[in-house]
Amino acid sequence: MTALGNRFRTTVFKLTLAFVLLFAVGAALVLGRVGWHVRTLVDDQILETIDADIKGLAEQYADGGIRELVEVVERRTRQPGSSLYLVANFSGDVIVGNVKALPDGVLARAAALETSYQRLDDPTKRRALAKVFILPGKYRLLVGHDIEEREQLRGILARALATSLLWLVAIGAVGGLFVARRVLRRVDAMNATARTIMAGDLGGRLAVNGSGDELDRLAQNLNAMLDRIGELMSGMKEVTDNIAHDLKTPLTRLRNEAEQALRGNPDPASGRAALEKVIEESDGLIRIFNALLMIARAEAGNIEGVVDMDVAAAVRDMAEMYEPVAEDAGMMLIVEADAALPIRGNRELIGQAVANLVDNAIKYGAPVDAAQTDDARRTVMLTAHRVGEVVEITVADRGPGIGVADRARVLDRFVRLENSRSRPGSGLGLSLAAAVARLHGGALRIEDNQPGLRVVIALSPAAPSNQAVTAP
Repeated sequence: MTALGNRFRTTVFKLTLAFVLLFAVGAALVLGRVGWHVRTLVDDQILETIDADIKGLAEQYADGGIRELVEVVERRTRQPGSSLYLVANFSGDVIVGNVKALPDGVLARAAALETSYQRLDDPTKRRALAKVFILPGKYRLLVGHDIEEREQLRGILARALATSLLWLVAIGAVGGLFVARRVLRRVDAMNATARTIMAGDLGGRLAVNGSGDELDRLAQNLNAMLDRIGELMSGMKEVTDNIAHDLKTPLTRLRNEAEQALRGNPDPASGRAALEKVIEESDGLIRIFNALLMIARAEAGNIEGVVDMDVAAAVRDMAEMYEPVAEDAGMMLIVEADAALPIRGNRELIGQAVANLVDNAIKYGAPVDAAQTDDARRTVMLTAHRVGEVVEITVADRGPGIGVADRARVLDRFVRLENSRSRPGSGLGLSLAAAVARLHGGALRIEDNQPGLRVVIALSPAAPSNQAVTAP
């Protein structure tokens, strides 16, 4: 009973029943309209016949007077049929006819009307459509036609309508239960899968039967969502592990510096140096957490502070900022940018992404052979150009580059290759740049510069789709 009750409560059953009821109402209206037209047509035909009879009898009266009319009416009343005839004088006394009784006042109305009557040979009350015609001499001539056949036809149509509606509702209810059973079976399977997922089994997926219906599309979208959630959970776990691993060392150094300052010589200079070291380590930790926060906000797909900006101007500003840094590192920073590259975006995020790429190129883009002094091999190229519908920012160096097998991996958080672990850094620069590129409808590509590395950020000119989070 519970299962049957559940089927009755399903949306599919309710919609099916609603459709059946609406169809039934429509069918009733159509059949009612047809019945009304049939009745009107039959009445018109009866009245035409009555008018023809009255015209013929009036001509008989005109030719032979009341005697001729009585004879003709008398002959017609002896013939079988459903026609009614009655001739009465001015006072209403019946002269001849096959009608025994009429309601009072019928003969006084010279018009077409529907009335009850009794035949001479049948005491049963019947209904007829009749017309009264007043002859010269104030004689009344009534000609009518029994409408029993019309009423029978109406009854047939009414019974057909009732039977049809009954069968329609019954079939609709059974069909609704059948469809609801099939749909409920799939919904129950989805609910069971959902319960297993809520219980902690993130590997569960909704079944897709391949029909391509709305439930299949829902299942596919939910499965895609679950895949994405699984990826995010996996990434979260990886990030958590990386944070625990990569922050352990600076936190340990921070603690050791503080402990050494407490246990060491209370010399003000030594204490100040220790505090400066602690502040330096703290600044490094803050930079890591700021980078993580910025990546998280960018990957969330939300951004605030979207403005009309010039990418070329932002690139030239970054180049001006990093030229002294490059000179100190023995590198030369060269910038090439179009006159103007307008887009809708967040200037701060794009500037930070470019800064990360330039900083990496300066740190790791020196030639492998330190004795090599060729200016062409110690340059970092920063370019910004429009390519088709997108704006591309490119940072290229002539260093050792990144192997093809590692190019996808270095975009993850806290990933640092073996040749870079001895140098300062957090392993978040490329991750942030990739997140900013995706946020602005583009992508980050890592390519071979032969020799060296070329990193390309492709940005869409359109504004990001969602604008809700302020970049840190």
